[in-house]
Amino acid sequence: MADIRFDGKVAIVTGAGGGLGRQHALELARRGAKVVVNDLGGSMDGSGGSSEAAMKVVEEIKALGGEAIANGSSVTDDAGVALMVKQAMDQWGRIDILIANAGVLRDKSFSKMDMPDFEFVLNVHLMGTVKPVKAVWEIMKAQNYGRIVVTTSSSGLYGNFGQSNYGAAKLGIVGFMNTIKLEGQKNGVHVNAISPVAATRMTEGLMPPEVLEKLKPEYVTPGVIYLASDEAPTGAILTAGAGAFALSRIYETEGVYLGENGLSAEEVRDSWGQISDETGQKPYFAGGEQGQKFFRKMAGG
Repeated sequence: MADIRFDGKVAIVTGAGGGLGRQHALELARRGAKVVVNDLGGSMDGSGGSSEAAMKVVEEIKALGGEAIANGSSVTDDAGVALMVKQAMDQWGRIDILIANAGVLRDKSFSKMDMPDFEFVLNVHLMGTVKPVKAVWEIMKAQNYGRIVVTTSSSGLYGNFGQSNYGAAKLGIVGFMNTIKLEGQKNGVHVNAISPVAATRMTEGLMPPEVLEKLKPEYVTPGVIYLASDEAPTGAILTAGAGAFALSRIYETEGVYLGENGLSAEEVRDSWGQISDETGQKPYFAGGEQGQKFFRKMAGG
């Protein structure tokens, strides 16, 4: 099969000044895309800001013979996001790909976490995904083409001690994706999620060096490139790390219909073994077989 190429396409990558975002931006450029390199340039907890990191990646892309421009907007700032999109449209006249990668960490156990830290992380990850997507949405629909890759995490999918804020945001992103994938499909806008495990400044203090060496960001990027390509599926959650790739899915058990007359909490308790039985469980798709089965159960059919 032919190589995946992005000749003539325009991509925005948020949080592209380092780590995963930098690798995504560089690889898109190597494959022919024109790239807006967005990075606020703040510290890991989101404080501060500088356009230096984004400019360095732009210089790397230009050294490869590619085209790129830098943007230092915060993904939570409406005016800044609008400027980022305007720069792309003014420069190249279209936007084909959005990789929503920007993020921060403020880890603490829930008992010790202050609400401002919870809200800040939720805002950067969730609203910092929603706002760029909203800004490119009508452009992509009008083109009848778009590829959006959002960034989730195992902390959201499965939980992780000390990351209630981060986990809530990352699973919220999946819920967002699950709806807009339906709304964008008729206009050729595909939306997928990457769930990466990589050695970045967010993870460098969490694992020993020999493990981090096997978790280079460039081992995740091939999955992102595929999800941004013409052949991409829609609605997939692709886990990636150390060269391994897998799909994460939400499953629903076969369950049991208990009826409506005299329904009680005790019946739910006594049926728990059947409710939780994994035999025959299938991925849940709203509007699909499982969704229809749910509504048939509700109707008593």
